[in-house]
Amino acid sequence: MTNRRTWPLDPPGIAYGGDYNPEQWPLDVQMEDIELMREAGVNLLSVAIFSWARLEPREGVHDFGWLDAVLDRLHAAGIRVALATATASPPPWLTRKHPEILPRTADGTVLHQGARQSYAIASPVFRRYALRMTRTLAERYAGHPALALWHVDNELGCHVPHDFSDASAAAFRTWLRERYGTVDALNSAWGTAFWSQRYDSFDEVLPPLAAPTFVNPTQRLDFARFSSDEHLAHYRALRDVLREVTPDVPATTNFMMNTRNKWIDYFSWSAEMDVIANDHYPIAADPEAHVELALSADLSRGVAGGAPWMLMEHSTSAVNWQPRNRPKHPGEMLRNSLAHVARGADAVMFFQWRQSLAGAEKYHSAMVPHAGRDTDVFRSTVELGRALAALAEVRGSRVRADVALVFDYPSWWAAEQDAHPTDALDYQAELLRWYRALWRRGVTVDVVPADADLGGYRAVLAPTLYSVTDATAARIAGAAATGTSVLLTFFSGIVDEHDHVRPGGYPGAFRDLLGVRGEEFWPFLEGETHPLDDGSTADLWGEKTRLEGAEAVRVWAGGPLAGRPAVTRRTVGRGAAWYVATRPDEEGVDRLVRALLDEAGVTPEPPGLPVGVEAVRRHRADGTRYLFLLNHTAEDVEVPARGRELLHDRAVTGALTLPAGGSAVVREERPA
Repeated sequence: MTNRRTWPLDPPGIAYGGDYNPEQWPLDVQMEDIELMREAGVNLLSVAIFSWARLEPREGVHDFGWLDAVLDRLHAAGIRVALATATASPPPWLTRKHPEILPRTADGTVLHQGARQSYAIASPVFRRYALRMTRTLAERYAGHPALALWHVDNELGCHVPHDFSDASAAAFRTWLRERYGTVDALNSAWGTAFWSQRYDSFDEVLPPLAAPTFVNPTQRLDFARFSSDEHLAHYRALRDVLREVTPDVPATTNFMMNTRNKWIDYFSWSAEMDVIANDHYPIAADPEAHVELALSADLSRGVAGGAPWMLMEHSTSAVNWQPRNRPKHPGEMLRNSLAHVARGADAVMFFQWRQSLAGAEKYHSAMVPHAGRDTDVFRSTVELGRALAALAEVRGSRVRADVALVFDYPSWWAAEQDAHPTDALDYQAELLRWYRALWRRGVTVDVVPADADLGGYRAVLAPTLYSVTDATAARIAGAAATGTSVLLTFFSGIVDEHDHVRPGGYPGAFRDLLGVRGEEFWPFLEGETHPLDDGSTADLWGEKTRLEGAEAVRVWAGGPLAGRPAVTRRTVGRGAAWYVATRPDEEGVDRLVRALLDEAGVTPEPPGLPVGVEAVRRHRADGTRYLFLLNHTAEDVEVPARGRELLHDRAVTGALTLPAGGSAVVREERPA
């Protein structure tokens, strides 16, 4: 059995490389690749991700000679391989022979061959072929010295998070039988007394297909759960073959943990992974994309349970899939990469090594661009390789945080369903709103699931935690009672795990903890804002709320709710519970975060950082600390620091000048 979540490279250091697709290139280019990889300091490559049609051009006919030669060359160059199962896109002969493996949308549209991920995740036919290919690869390369890691499939659930094929419908019914046991229990959970939806047997149940009006919300929620679980079942099936054949080789797959990819509950996958890996691509049009990057990196660390993780993909410069694909500015690629390392990544990898000349991703940047070696992008590739080599000793160290942000996929799924008080609610935007305020104050955050142990944190923020179990509500209340300052925001605790409203007044599961009782939601119209008594304004949401043990921290100073509480606080044991029953503007959020952190005794370290300068520490078990400093501003700044700056191998004796757009990593002197 593998040593779970340990990094498999030897000698130790930060892994560096990316997706390598040699099947796209002639031999002379492949030979040049080895030379350039050595120059760049590459030590790990993902290989064969989309190679099924090349490895098995016809059913049962295999061509491994090219891959044998590639792995041999990489091993001779000292480069390790994350070898893929090659199952991420079935070959045309397979979909032609078995069109029933193709996925369908809710309206019955078949998604055909011609792109990638053209398979129904629950199809037993596809699963059989994928398992066969996985076993064939595992048996052939089990003893290859380049093999460091198995890369199972690729970005599972990215393009087809929900499949509505017949195979999926059958698997959904099996999942429901296992979850509920009886059809009566399902009827109770789904509230099928409404709109004459009662089922007499599981055989009558369908996925939430296109329907005349709003589909049963619990049916949709359960289908989201099922779909995440079914993707995990596919991963487990392939991984189990790999463990059988190569028990000492770790396995992973690349997640897509960010504020856009909604439909896989990565926290529920965590225990099945040997190493957590993530792909991340900032949105070029977002002037604060580095803040969303930080949230995604903290989420990756949270899914890893605090252990180091892999950045499996990001981009050297422009991508190909946004409306306008801006290249990265000088220093941006280095800052992006180091931001991930600062927040726990022990690998920095890209899509891809060499920029493709054909296909849908030919304009996606790569470590070696179309223009070749004499380019800013390749020089940045080499610069990053040198920087990561200088940070080899950081590998294995961990990030510590006094503040937690609760991230709950089922609440995301359920809160954004239709037929709600407003269709303008954006769960991820609410998370990012509060995270941004913490980031600007220089506070390091753990992103944790709703069922996490919260007792070790000084402050916990749970924005729009809409769907909660009784156990989760009790755990959050228990953290407050033992000394944590807890902050919840509007539309939290409203429903249970079946999406049934908790009666008795809002905010449902948290009513007693917060000491407030809401009679009615008061969503605001588009563009409507109202003042609070501290001079800030709020929009989107209000509530007719009265105090039942809490004190008002902010009161509506105008509008239809004038005089009613908008923000409340209640002392709970040794801690406190705050409730924000609206969406304050940026200034209002910043003030509330400052008050929460002051109460909890959380201060930024180092103090006095200018806004836009990112500071994060990693800690080794022996007490060594590494301070990562990233300047996202256009001005030079001075930061207090003392120790050895590793990127430039220089002493820092009390202050460090960080140039505009610059980066630094300081191994700090230990206190005397």
